[in-house]
Amino acid sequence: MSYYFCIIGTRDNPLFETEFGTSKQGGDGVARFPAEARRLNPFIVHASLDVVEEVQWLNSSMYLKRVDHFASSHISCFLTPASVKLMLLHLPHPPNTPPTTVNAVQNPNVFPPFAPYTATSAASAMSRSSNTSSSSGTAAVPNNPTSPQTEEALRLFFTEVYESWLKAIMNPFQTVNQPLVSPVFRHRVLTAGKKFL
Repeated sequence: MSYYFCIIGTRDNPLFETEFGTSKQGGDGVARFPAEARRLNPFIVHASLDVVEEVQWLNSSMYLKRVDHFASSHISCFLTPASVKLMLLHLPHPPNTPPTTVNAVQNPNVFPPFAPYTATSAASAMSRSSNTSSSSGTAAVPNNPTSPQTEEALRLFFTEVYESWLKAIMNPFQTVNQPLVSPVFRHRVLTAGKKFL
């Protein structure tokens, strides 16, 4: 999977953003978004803010799970008590395989970047993930964004990033709606992504 992570402030302003890929299932940790998707990712995440604002009043937990989707991309959200939103856009595709715009009829083994998510692609992703495991001995995160294993991995990722975010904003020179430019925080986010996703 490829991931686009961003933190949205209380004024709906972006505070932090980064991209990374999966490190599980033999992944190299590099985001494999197509060029057009890379430009659209911030807009897709900001478009899902309306859904987050509706869901936040219906759910009492901080982790709102998967709140929205656009084509084959899924958006998950973690809402802090200060109304800062930690949002993750994830694009499922086979590990170490860049998503392409090639028609699935020409090459049925390539996952198109904006193809609808179907039961056959979910079944093939689950069969691939059941045959592999990560190097740490835990089960690999399957490519199915709605599976319980993926939801648990995302929850753990968000929890660790939230703790790092709390430590970063406790800096007396940092305010809540000020962009985070700390290389230490960026490293912690990428480490959490490598650990859980």
